[in-house]
Amino acid sequence: MLFEKKYGFYPERSPEVRSQFESLLHDYPGYLFSRYGASFERFHAIIEEVNKFSPAFRRFEGRQLETEAAELRRKFRQEGISLANTARAFALVSEQAERTLGTRHYDVQLIGGYALLNGVVAEMETGEGKTLTATLPASTAALAGIPVHIITVNDYLAERDATWMGPIYEALGISVGVIRHDMSPAERRKVYQQDVVYCTNKEIVFDYLKDHLRLRRKPGPIAYSLQRLYGPAGSLKDLILRGLCFAIIDEADSVLIDEARTPLIISGAGDSSFEKKAYVQALAFAKQLKSIEHYSSDRAAKSIELTEAGRDFLDSLANPAGGFWVSSRRREAMVNMALVALHHFHRDKEYLVQDNKVEIIDEYTGRRMADRSWERGLHQLIECKENCAISTQKETLARISYQRFFRRYQMLAGMTGTAREVARELWTVYGLKFVRIPTNKPLIRRGLPERYFRTEKNKLSAVVQRAKELNRKGRPVLIGTPTVTVSEKISRLLSENGLEYKVLNARQDKDEAAVIARAGDKGQITVATNMAGRGTDIRLGPGVRDMGGLQVLCTEPHSARRIDRQLFGRCGRQGDPGTHEAYISLDDEILQPFAKTFGGMLLRLAARGNSELHLLFCRFLMRRAQRSLERKHYRMRKELLQLDESLESALAFSGKSE
Repeated sequence: MLFEKKYGFYPERSPEVRSQFESLLHDYPGYLFSRYGASFERFHAIIEEVNKFSPAFRRFEGRQLETEAAELRRKFRQEGISLANTARAFALVSEQAERTLGTRHYDVQLIGGYALLNGVVAEMETGEGKTLTATLPASTAALAGIPVHIITVNDYLAERDATWMGPIYEALGISVGVIRHDMSPAERRKVYQQDVVYCTNKEIVFDYLKDHLRLRRKPGPIAYSLQRLYGPAGSLKDLILRGLCFAIIDEADSVLIDEARTPLIISGAGDSSFEKKAYVQALAFAKQLKSIEHYSSDRAAKSIELTEAGRDFLDSLANPAGGFWVSSRRREAMVNMALVALHHFHRDKEYLVQDNKVEIIDEYTGRRMADRSWERGLHQLIECKENCAISTQKETLARISYQRFFRRYQMLAGMTGTAREVARELWTVYGLKFVRIPTNKPLIRRGLPERYFRTEKNKLSAVVQRAKELNRKGRPVLIGTPTVTVSEKISRLLSENGLEYKVLNARQDKDEAAVIARAGDKGQITVATNMAGRGTDIRLGPGVRDMGGLQVLCTEPHSARRIDRQLFGRCGRQGDPGTHEAYISLDDEILQPFAKTFGGMLLRLAARGNSELHLLFCRFLMRRAQRSLERKHYRMRKELLQLDESLESALAFSGKSE
């Protein structure tokens, strides 16, 4: 009840809808002065302050540390989160970490923790201990009576981190819980009552939307007061969350940027009038339309637009069918979506087919999202395309974008290994600055020159030969792939060459921890999609350091440079040696738009081998392609936010919730 009296029943920041002029005023300092970054020196002072308390805490008995934690709770409530109180809390947390886990926070982790407590995105290299760093601000806030959500990218990491860091919190008298996908509302409600809660971004957003559905309006003090009048029968007791107070987001760029292109939607039973026949007809009509003549396609945005000739041709095809196909608007929308299903969504790339069901593959992690479905009939069209059982279309009950959701936290911070590329967007959308935290030990990872090939076949053959060469020397190799299809092509080639390997993709995601744990062992070859690049640690086996460490082979550049950096960051952690190199071909999806324009020139240059001119030109095209896609994806996220804000205004006017 103390928390409720201080903060209200459902604390959150009021939804903010900016006009274009207001957005310009907000963004202007960043545009003019490049003030997306926070000063590193501002946070460095915490080290000296922590060192004032650490020697005394080392001499304390266990009971004395417990008394110190209780005293800190009182001080935070009376004096607030001052620098002196924060340093005292950090020293206490670090001491308990050494006693319970056998490891003390490094100075750079103290700096990172203080940055997080000040609402900044801390850019820390992979392997620098972000999980341990988060215990500093989380414990400090919890001691101050502020509920903390530590948000990770998947259930495995949430449970692992809660279990791993749990002894630190328990030693401080801080309760900790973890949200799992299979929990009931009652179980979730109980977990959210804990001081520190580990959960995934999707789980907490859906729990928030469910709370809004229960209230049937925006939460606020008056609404809650009225709800309390209903007593046990009211909906207040059924709310899952305690509000949005303080969120620490692990892999912040993945959650706040990459996944922000898709709104989160809660659906209910919808229109079941469509039969399989309608989807079959739509696909049949779509297959008769010709590219360029009848429609234009945008591969990056996964969108298709009919031309005037395409509309006329569709009229001639659909009118004789009658019924649903009489309406020009409905048939164009349905056939447009059928074209998208045919040309922009591919099996073992955007989705898997398992047990006669279509399951979405997350573009950035490579993981299956079995409980998610595409909207506006796209999912059903893909099911029809793959001859699967057709599911019922859903009706949207509630929706919100990640941008609008996370802006509602009263305090927000994040950690990632790759923030500087999206610093501007973090500032303009979330008001978050970032600070670059140096590594604890000098970084000795080396990047080898990129290698370019005419065809995918030649490229993959070279990748396997390189893995074979390294395997003979005993060096472990991690082969990063963009899709399940590519990982399976490489697997076949490795088998043909008599090499033993482990595969980690959307088909084997349950074995992630075990596979990754062995990826740094002597002579190990691991083929992995992007899931291996986020949140999991690869430790070198005995003798591997002397061989040169882990070698990372990137088989195709990603549309975002950050994802490539994440993959390369799997090697060379905490002062370990390691090397990485990228293999690129003209068949790679990212180069397709440019290959059509410059393909002839590239082929002529390629005929000379990997000459300096050839390498420079290929590198220029790849960087240009990545920048082009990054700008396009940024515009898509911006348009989604604008749509979401316009819906917020419309729903506010109508009195409905999201």
